[in-house]
Amino acid sequence: MIRVDSSLPARWLGAARLTAGAFLLCAIATGLLFWAAPALGTPARLFVFVGCVGMVFIACIAVLGRSRWLRRMQALPRWLLTGAIAIPTGYFGGHLVALLILGEPIGRVVGHESDYMVAFAFGLVLAVFVLYVAATRDQLAKEAIARSDAQRLATESELRLLRAQLEPHMLFNTLANLRSLVSEDPRQAERMIDQLIVYLRSTHAASRDEVTTLQSEFAQLRAYLDIMSLRMGPRLAYRLDLPAELARIAVPPMLLQPLVENAIRHGLEPKLGAGSIDVLARAIEGGIEVAVDDSGLGLSPHHLASSDDQAGEVCGSGLKNVRDRLQALYGVRASLTLQARSPCGVRAVVRIPS
Repeated sequence: MIRVDSSLPARWLGAARLTAGAFLLCAIATGLLFWAAPALGTPARLFVFVGCVGMVFIACIAVLGRSRWLRRMQALPRWLLTGAIAIPTGYFGGHLVALLILGEPIGRVVGHESDYMVAFAFGLVLAVFVLYVAATRDQLAKEAIARSDAQRLATESELRLLRAQLEPHMLFNTLANLRSLVSEDPRQAERMIDQLIVYLRSTHAASRDEVTTLQSEFAQLRAYLDIMSLRMGPRLAYRLDLPAELARIAVPPMLLQPLVENAIRHGLEPKLGAGSIDVLARAIEGGIEVAVDDSGLGLSPHHLASSDDQAGEVCGSGLKNVRDRLQALYGVRASLTLQARSPCGVRAVVRIPS
C-alpha cells in the first residue's frame, strides 16, 4: 500500500497562517509606532525595522528553546532568562540587520531622544507580549502531551484488563472441553492443545508490544477460531481473508479479538444450528478496513439505531474497549461501526488510517 504523508498540507497551512499572523502583527506595530514617533521615519522604513527586530527576536527564542540546559529549568526562570537574552539581542541585532538592508550607515537612526525611548518602550512591550504567547503555547503543548500520555496509559490499562477478561474465559471453557476430549477423542484433544499453545504464545507476544502486524493478528484469530470450531463442531465455520500486501500493516495488538469473541458469544453460541464468521481485510482510500461478519442472532433494530456506546454495552465491554483504543491512538480518523446483515447477523467494521 502506498503511504502518503497527509500531514504535509497541514504543515504548509500552519506555516502560511504563522506568516500571515506575523505580517499582520508587524503591520499593526508599524502603524502604532509611526503614530507614537513619526520622526523615526516613513511607515515603510519602520516596517523594515519592526520586521527585522521581530525575526531576530523570534529566531533567538527558537535557538534558546533547543538548549538542553534551559529545558531542564522550571518554566518561570526559563522564560525570564530567555527574555533577558532574546530582548536585547533582537532589538540591537534587528536594528543592525535593518540598517544593512536599507543601506544606511551603522548607528544612524533618525529622531529625537524621546523618540528612541518610545521605540524602545514599544519594542519592550511587544517583546514581552510575544514571550507570553510563546510561553502559553509551550505550556499548552506540554499539557496536551501529558493528556495524550495519560490517555495512552489508560488505554494500555484497558488492554491489560481486556486480556485478563478474555484469557480466563477462554482457558476455563477450553480446559473443560479438553477434559472430556482426552478420553473421548485423544486426537482432537491433541489438536486443541496445539492450537491453545499457538493462541497463548501469540497473546503473550501481544502483551509485550504496543503494535503488531495484521499477519500476527490474523494468526492469533486463526488459533482462537480453530479452538472454538473444535468446541462447537459443525456449528461454527470461519474464513480469514488477508491480502498479502496488507500483511505487514501495523495495528494495535488484540484489536480484532474482542470483535470475534463478541460475534461468537452473543451471536453464534445462543443461536440454534450452524453459523459462520468471516474476517476480511482490504485496502481503502487513506487506510485499511477490517470487517468481522457473523451469521448469528444479530442486534435488534433498536440497538443498531442507538449510539455506539449503547451497542457496545449490548455486546459487553469488548466493543467499547476497541472504540476507546481507536479513539486514543488515531482520533476521529479511525472508527468502529456496526451494521445489520441480511437475513441475520452483524457486521463490525474497523477503519484504520494508513
